[in-house]
Amino acid sequence: MQKIEVRNLKTTDYPDLKKSMIEAYKNWEGAYWREHHIQSLLEKFPEGQVCVLVNNKIVGSALSIIVNYEDFGDDHTYREITGNFTFETHDPDGDVLYGIEVFIHPEFRGMRLGRRMYEVRKEICENLNLKSIIAGGRIPNYRLHAENLKPREYIEKVRMKEIFDPVLSFQLSNDFHVKKILKGYMPGDEESMEYASLLEWNNIYYTKSQKIINVPKTVIRLGLVQWQMRHFANKEQLFEQIEFFIDAVSGYKSDFVLFPELFNAPLMADFNHMTEAEAIRELANFTMPLRDKFMEFAVSYNINIVTGSMPYVKDGKLYNMGFLCRRNGTVEEYEKMHITPNEVFYWGMSGGDVVKTFDTDAGKIGVLICYDVEFPEMSRILADQGMQILFVPFLTDTQNGYSRVRSCAQARAIENECYVAIAGSVGNLPKVNNMDIQFAQSAVFTPADFPFPTNGVKAEATPNTEMTLIVDVDLDLLKELHNFGSVRNLKDRRKDIYRLMLK
Repeated sequence: MQKIEVRNLKTTDYPDLKKSMIEAYKNWEGAYWREHHIQSLLEKFPEGQVCVLVNNKIVGSALSIIVNYEDFGDDHTYREITGNFTFETHDPDGDVLYGIEVFIHPEFRGMRLGRRMYEVRKEICENLNLKSIIAGGRIPNYRLHAENLKPREYIEKVRMKEIFDPVLSFQLSNDFHVKKILKGYMPGDEESMEYASLLEWNNIYYTKSQKIINVPKTVIRLGLVQWQMRHFANKEQLFEQIEFFIDAVSGYKSDFVLFPELFNAPLMADFNHMTEAEAIRELANFTMPLRDKFMEFAVSYNINIVTGSMPYVKDGKLYNMGFLCRRNGTVEEYEKMHITPNEVFYWGMSGGDVVKTFDTDAGKIGVLICYDVEFPEMSRILADQGMQILFVPFLTDTQNGYSRVRSCAQARAIENECYVAIAGSVGNLPKVNNMDIQFAQSAVFTPADFPFPTNGVKAEATPNTEMTLIVDVDLDLLKELHNFGSVRNLKDRRKDIYRLMLK
C-alpha cells in the first residue's frame, strides 16, 4: 500500500529531491537544481515550494516565485525570469505566481501526482490573491514532428489530442491555456528545439486591490415578495403594505427585494366603471409617486429594490415598466419588451426597446418582466453583458401561464449560467376587470451542475400563499461554473457559425 503526501519542501529534503530530478531529466545531463538554488528559494518564498512523497520518498516537486509580470511581459527567457537563477526577481508584492519547475520521477508517472501539486499551487495563487499562474512549458516531443509542423501547428494538434506531449498535454489538462510561443526560452532544450509554450492559468477569484471597506460581496441574499392581491382604499394603504414587506425582508439583511409585475393593480378598483384601457391609464398616475416612495424605502432600509412593474404613459403610449432603486439613492428604469396579445387587446400596451444590465453593490443584474423571460435572446444578451442574477417579476392568472414562466426561467438559469429569481402575485381581485385571478409560486433557480441543487431549484415558496422567500446565492460558484463546469454553455457556443446581437 502506497502512502502519498503533498507538502512544502524543506532544506533537509534536498538529497532525495536531487535523486528524483536526475532521474526525471536523464536525457538532459546536469539538468538539476543545486542545493544553494533550493536554499535560496526556501529563504525567499518557502510556501511556494511544493513536493510530493510516496512512502516518505520525494518523487516530484513544483517550484515557483512571485513576479511583477509587467516587468517582464510575454517576451522573456527562463534566465531572465529567474534572475540568472538567483531568484532575485522574486517580488512578494508581485501579481503573478511564476512556475519555474515541475517534475515527477519516471517510475511514479501515471499516478496523477503532478495534478496534486498543481492543485496546491492553485490554492497558493488564490490564497495570495495573485492574478494568475504563468510558466514557460517545454514541448519535448516537438523534435519528433519539427520537420512537418511549425510550433503553432504542433501545439494546436496537442490541444486537439491528435499528438501527445508529456508536458504540454499535462498543462492543458490542468486548465492552462497557451498565451504565446517562445523561441530561445531555454537554450539547450534540444527536445523542444528551444521552443516553449507560455502558459497561463487565471485565478477567477483575483481582486485587483484589497480594500478595508466596500469589498465586493460574493454571497448575496435575495428577498422575494409573493404578494397577495387585496383591496386598498387608497395609495397610502398600499405604501403601508409595501413598507411592511421591505421592513421584514431587510430585517434579514437582504441585499435585494423583488416585487411582482403589476402588483399595484388593486388601485384600479376605483376605475372599474371605465374600460380596461382607461382604467389602467388611471393606474399609471400612481407610478411616479410609487417610484419616489420605493426610493425612500431603499435608502432608509438599506436594501436594493426591484419594484416589479407598473403601468406608465410616455409620449401618449402605455408601457409596462419598473425601477431598480439602489440603496445608495440612485434609480434606473426597465421596460417590458414583449407584450402579450391580452395586454395589447385590453390595454393597448406598447413594448419597450432598451435591453441592459445594471451594476449594483451586490453584483450585476438584469430584469425581464414576465413574458420577456420566454424569449431566450433577451437573457442571452444580458448574459453577454455580464449578468449574474436575473430578476423576473411576473403576473399569471392560470397554472398554464405560470408553467411557461417557470420553465423558461429555469432554462435561462442553465443556458446563461446565472441565478434567476421570479416573484408573482396570488389571490383574487373580483372588482378589477381583466385582473380577476392570479396563480404564483415564487422561486430562485440555479444552473444545473455539481455545486448547485440537483434539480436547479435553490428555493421556492408555497403556491398561492402570501409570503416572503429569503435565499442566499453565491456568485463565486458562478465563476467556478464558467471556468470549470461539467458543461460551459456560454464558453462552448459556436460563435464561428452563429451570433446574437442587438440592432
